[in-house]
Amino acid sequence: MNHQFSIHSIDSAKVIDTFDEGAEANRHEFEELLIGVEGGLEHFIDFRTVVYDAPYISFVSAGKLHRIRPILKNDKCFIWVIRFQPGFLPDCAFKLQSYYPVAPDLKLNNDSAFRRMVALCEMMDEEMNALSTNMRVVQDLLRALFSMIEAARDSIEQLSGMGGNSRSTTFSKFLDLLEMNFRNQPGVEFYASELGMTARNLNNICHGMVNRSVSELIEERRMAEGKILLVNTDKTVGEIGFDLGYNEKSCFTTVFKKTSGQTPTSFRKQMRKMLS
Repeated sequence: MNHQFSIHSIDSAKVIDTFDEGAEANRHEFEELLIGVEGGLEHFIDFRTVVYDAPYISFVSAGKLHRIRPILKNDKCFIWVIRFQPGFLPDCAFKLQSYYPVAPDLKLNNDSAFRRMVALCEMMDEEMNALSTNMRVVQDLLRALFSMIEAARDSIEQLSGMGGNSRSTTFSKFLDLLEMNFRNQPGVEFYASELGMTARNLNNICHGMVNRSVSELIEERRMAEGKILLVNTDKTVGEIGFDLGYNEKSCFTTVFKKTSGQTPTSFRKQMRKMLS
């Protein structure tokens, strides 16, 4: 794949030629989004197997053990496969990783909203195959696709009552609070107080949902914002670190390198080169 982003399709011929029922589960270091247009999907993830008929979306975050087996229905199958590094759209990657911890697959309706999602995939594919690809256009199209998926998820949850689980509801409220307040650098106690619970209980909920602590999620959201600022502003690394609550440039750089595998400066150069 392109180092940061790729899109390709799986059709009936590829299903027959490529996918083996005995294939082993695997992990990969990129985020993966599947948009099922025709046929079905057998998906082994989180040590359970689910089967869906199209239309559906499935999100697989980096490092998740999973296996997919596309299924022919009336000799038809078509799936868009989008792969990207978290740094390609860090704010969207964070939301996807957080909103799909337990149910990575979402069954959709074959309506106008889904058809627009497919159209966005087609436009991304066309742009990636253009003689002179504009990666900022691809970013905008991918961001629009994420927004449509979120709208579909919210609509389905409201209609079905899926939002009634107290743990998932609390986790969703925490993520909303985090989005509004992470720039102000409040700690775990702030979020626990706002949600009317102890820090221990909130940590237990976050561990149960995504196997990460409140502090880790706060740090991840700050790093996602740091990547956005590195790419879209001319602020120095020190200024960005200060904006995110790090009093010293070295502290921000250390955390960034630990979580991203490269320094803020290297990340900025890499992304700007790709997007130029």
